[in-house]
Amino acid sequence: MTTENRSNARKPLTATVVTGIAIIVLALVVIAYASPYLALSRLRDAAQARNAAMIDRYVDYPALRASLKEQVTQMLSRRVDKEKLQHPFAALGALVGMALVNPLVDAYATPDGVAALLKGMPPSGKPGEVPPSAGDEQASQPQEASSTPSQQPATAAQPAEPRAKASAGYRDMNTFAVTYTSGPAGEPYSVIFHRRGWFSWQIDAVELNS
Repeated sequence: MTTENRSNARKPLTATVVTGIAIIVLALVVIAYASPYLALSRLRDAAQARNAAMIDRYVDYPALRASLKEQVTQMLSRRVDKEKLQHPFAALGALVGMALVNPLVDAYATPDGVAALLKGMPPSGKPGEVPPSAGDEQASQPQEASSTPSQQPATAAQPAEPRAKASAGYRDMNTFAVTYTSGPAGEPYSVIFHRRGWFSWQIDAVELNS
């Protein structure tokens, strides 16, 4: 085989290798881009199932605790400044809340707290506040109407509160945010993920705006 023939024989092989590498690189890029959406989906499923072990895999609790403490303190400080101008005595409640920031933060830096954050239920800063348990959430859900008249409740069902609307997206290559808004007058808040390696993400911060 001449040198020219050997060169021609290598060309299809080289093209195949280059195409294969390009496909692999493209697949990795797609997986890397989709990875926070996959993490969010798994976290929501884990929160719905109250799977604490799965939630723990996607949360950096020390960083989340520090962020919660900072955000709740700032939220209550803004509330004190606003209320003491309008109703000086009403600000006492917010002042009491500021004194109890640590217990509130400890309650929300848990699997139950993360589940509440992912369901549109952020801390409000009330003294003694804890995230709702699974039983509390089920009790607050509207009952489904039965097809059998005899099983209908005697009293009219109360209208359910509107669920928080969520939007998710990248802020930069390593930051992904899920923003929740409850109703037209509801204050938005965000749950922040940061990249860990190429394909892993963890919740490590929140942004509270109320």
